[in-house]
Amino acid sequence: MLAHESKQVEAGLTREVSVEVQAVALGDLAAVLAAAVPGSALRATGFLAAKSLRSRSPVLHLNTIEFLEGN
Repeated sequence: MLAHESKQVEAGLTREVSVEVQAVALGDLAAVLAAAVPGSALRATGFLAAKSLRSRSPVLHLNTIEFLEGN
């Protein structure tokens, strides 16, 4: 599970944004993510796909993970 929190500007107003999304990492990337300390700040890229044919909930399939300094 990955969490995102930020402030975004929408229609000229600042909005606090918070969301959690399921994430999947495979291979070497899974080992890197497994070693991460919960709550670590990171930048991740990947693609969204449906969880399954029955559940259309989005899952982020990770392609890259970059741990941000200070964490």
